[in-house]
Amino acid sequence: MLHATRTFFLAPLALIATLGTAQAQAVDAEKGAALFDALGLPEMIQIMRDEGLAYGEEIATDLLSDQTNANWDKTVSDIYNVDRMRGGAASALNTALMGKDIDAMLDFFTSDLGKEIIGLETSARQALLDDAVDTAAKESAAIALADDTPRSQMVTTFAETNALIDTNVVGAMNANFAFYMGLQDGGAFESKLTEEQVLTDVYQQEQEIRKNTTEWVYGFLMLAYQPLSDDDLQAYIDFSETKPGQDLNVAMFDAFDQMFVAISQELGRASAQYMSGQDI
Repeated sequence: MLHATRTFFLAPLALIATLGTAQAQAVDAEKGAALFDALGLPEMIQIMRDEGLAYGEEIATDLLSDQTNANWDKTVSDIYNVDRMRGGAASALNTALMGKDIDAMLDFFTSDLGKEIIGLETSARQALLDDAVDTAAKESAAIALADDTPRSQMVTTFAETNALIDTNVVGAMNANFAFYMGLQDGGAFESKLTEEQVLTDVYQQEQEIRKNTTEWVYGFLMLAYQPLSDDDLQAYIDFSETKPGQDLNVAMFDAFDQMFVAISQELGRASAQYMSGQDI
């Protein structure tokens, strides 16, 4: 079966969100908006929309063959509506950060170093939209990891501190499950699959998902943080190890995994309707 996602989460930046919620803002609105901007989320979500549009093209090629039409691009674009994504992300983040030390997070990400890190992460994510850059970054990271360079050791510490591999794997598997359920909701399968059957299929993909996730995460991190000095990267690691740093990391994943799942289910449902020849 088709793998439902190739998009990854990364704390604190690589987020994707969809439907806005009716939940009340859980943190001070002004501080929440300031943190949202300080984390570069408006720009990052635009990049992730671009990734989503590219993923829609993959679905068309791998799953839908020649059954798509001019409406498919619009369908995918509507699912990855950037205003809706930004609104949902802001609301979900505020809710997830209820009771957390927002001031400490703002202090770090509005500092000169924090601003530089955000700029580097955003630039790297944008650069990885180019397949050639993506491949080169993965290859370079693999060499550095194999050589066990000092920088690769620091990046590994950062990834482990933020549980980037395991959490991304879980997020991707959740998204795959949601995509399949969307396919089923849309009538893609002749016979209804049980939840256990879908889960079994998803779990069979875990090894490949982990491999792809590891390659992507390290490629991104090595590319993004290459310009940072060791002292600056260590300062980022140090912040990540603090309670506010850990709280932000957990809040990001908790808040946006459900949003990414919602997008994946929408894509699955839309794909099923195109597979059956329906215009949507």
